[in-house]
Amino acid sequence: MIYVDVILPVPLTGLFTYNLPEGVEVKIGQRVLVSFGRNKTYVGIVAKTHRGPIPTEVKIKPILQVLDVEPILLDTQLRLWQWIADYYMSPIGEVYKAALPSGLKAEDGYKPKMETYIRLTPQFRSEHALHVALDMLQRAPKQLKAIVDFLSLTTDSSTESTIVAGTQLTRDELLNQGHTLQAVNSLIKRGILETYEQEVGRLNNGGEPHLEHIKPLSAPQQDAYNQIEFSFLKKNVTLLHGVTSSGKTEIYIHLIRQSLEQKKQVLYLLPEIALTVQIMKRLQHVFGSRLGIYHSKYSDAERVEIWQKQLSANPYDVILGARSAVFLPFQNLGLVIIDEEHETSYKQQDPAPRYHARSAAIILAQMFGAKTLLGTATPSLESYHNAKTGKYGLVELTQRYKGIELPEIQVVDIKDLQRRKMMKGPFSPILLNKVREALERGEQVILFQNRRGYAPMIECKQCGWVPHCSHCDVSLTFHRNLNQLTCHYCGTVYQVPVECPACGSKELQTRGYGTEKIETDVRDIFPEARIVRMDLDTTRTRQAYERIISDFSAGRTNLLIGTQMISKGLDFDKVSVVGILNADIMLNYPDFRAYEHAFMMMAQVSGRAGRKGKRGLVILQTKSPDLPLIQHVVRNDYAAFYRSLTVERQQFHYPPYYRLTYVFLKHHQDTVVNAAANEMGACLRQWLSGRVLGPDKPGVSKVKSLSIRKIVLKFELGINLSEIRRYLLLAQQQILQDKRYASLQIYYDVDPL
Repeated sequence: MIYVDVILPVPLTGLFTYNLPEGVEVKIGQRVLVSFGRNKTYVGIVAKTHRGPIPTEVKIKPILQVLDVEPILLDTQLRLWQWIADYYMSPIGEVYKAALPSGLKAEDGYKPKMETYIRLTPQFRSEHALHVALDMLQRAPKQLKAIVDFLSLTTDSSTESTIVAGTQLTRDELLNQGHTLQAVNSLIKRGILETYEQEVGRLNNGGEPHLEHIKPLSAPQQDAYNQIEFSFLKKNVTLLHGVTSSGKTEIYIHLIRQSLEQKKQVLYLLPEIALTVQIMKRLQHVFGSRLGIYHSKYSDAERVEIWQKQLSANPYDVILGARSAVFLPFQNLGLVIIDEEHETSYKQQDPAPRYHARSAAIILAQMFGAKTLLGTATPSLESYHNAKTGKYGLVELTQRYKGIELPEIQVVDIKDLQRRKMMKGPFSPILLNKVREALERGEQVILFQNRRGYAPMIECKQCGWVPHCSHCDVSLTFHRNLNQLTCHYCGTVYQVPVECPACGSKELQTRGYGTEKIETDVRDIFPEARIVRMDLDTTRTRQAYERIISDFSAGRTNLLIGTQMISKGLDFDKVSVVGILNADIMLNYPDFRAYEHAFMMMAQVSGRAGRKGKRGLVILQTKSPDLPLIQHVVRNDYAAFYRSLTVERQQFHYPPYYRLTYVFLKHHQDTVVNAAANEMGACLRQWLSGRVLGPDKPGVSKVKSLSIRKIVLKFELGINLSEIRRYLLLAQQQILQDKRYASLQIYYDVDPL
């Protein structure tokens, strides 16, 4: 008897064994339909076949159906899945759920897109028959016009013959010539035309490749390119640390061309879907139909078709995508580019697996013997540390393209201005003046505020009551356009109260500024401006992303207000002024990475200014102008910032000198989760001693009606991580065996951000 070990899309550890019916064959990576439990069926992935032995008391169910002729999962992908499951301590079924498009996880989930075509019936495919048809239609002018247009669209004009040359024509194409469906259907009833269905792809054809469109590199770019090539001779991973607008993308394009000349595939990762809009156009201009795009804003059917194309004999040579593109099937990967490698968007937070796409992509490249290039103007501390200590190669590009200066950054002390009552809401006088001058010159402006919504909260003016979410331990954000309060953790929506439930006062006021309120205020101050807002609320769809970026790039809008989305590598020619409205929102965050993230965000959003033509200006508003971090941003001195931060990190045992793992426990009852967390913490201390901190309540200690506790584990570099994982799973198993904790959730965040 042959047995098959199957990966199922369920949050349970391990593989599930089924027997293979006589006469049925399977391959590793094929999908199979199996029963699970009493009455459920799942689409599983074959991970292993073997002949036993199986304990006789265990009842093994048979595979119900093999769904594929060939595997849809390649061996390298399966190994990557297993690495992610092991390293991030997540069941491989969770990796399966994250990796595969939904259409491949259901037995009938994907349906090919069909198009209705029309053609002449066999009896009217001769010249004589066509003349008869035309004579017959003299009294039906609409039908006559339709058949004449059909013939003109499908006849080969290079020959004198009027016999149809076989050009395919869809029914919609004929209708788009101004004909009615009734006229076309009449021709079908007469037996002159017939319809047929044909599968068509959803994927856009980018046109012919045009490698001649690749721009020559400047001297500094060429030098960086040469250094990368030399680094790749010795290192598998190289960090390209290039200032904003130094032309890193053009270097990427030259590296991609070289990989394609070597018949290798390329994976180009970006942290945000918004970035793919601009980069896609640049890459399509050069690589045309050799480029494929893959991210979560594409429809599931589109993602299935890209997946299938990558398995075919004619896959895309270059894949441009966000985090999930790392899971696509590659057959001959030669280069991985991770642009904006510092971005936290590369880390999957919820649901599991909580993987980091940067790390996963590096492992994927290693499996192929491929090279990895990390590119950024503000490296993560871990990557820069790896480069400085020799684990990675390091190439630095210190000049902007064509020698344009980095923007001037003017720091504005808003604490002093507020004391003197000189602020107009969140705007300093100098910011308003510079924005007005830029708009009058026909230039563009970006205003950065890292909070969406109208106001972070509303408050009773009399007693200080603030509405909170009933499911989460957070205050509610006010969205004025929707006239509702929203929890940004669970998504629950509430009506805006007309009076305070605590004291009955009707004096409820907003506190703070979100991007929606900034937009409202800016419209009042600059009524002539063409304003657009870019945050999670305005970019729910792919089309929304594309429209906002396209309009701003083309100058149809000239003032962009946004959250951190706008800091991530977007390239706009005419932006001369950038306003950072409140740097303190980023600085005063209770997390050891707060300063690192704040530096990156401010440096990146500053880099949007003055990218073409002349030096830009950044107005940085803060209540802490003398903070060393602010001065590092002003001088764009990453090296000094790195030195100052690593001293603290080493002293307090944080990355890059130590590894972190967070253990989270959740339960509907606070007393239960508290008891379980204390027990698990004590259990782990027996094995790991001082490496265990907590348990404690996290900053937000209740989400979706589940109370949360957090245990922090700090491990020195070089420790046996496999052994650590074994201890953690033993402790988890011991806790969950207790009936008191039957519905307790325990999960891990490895290398948290």
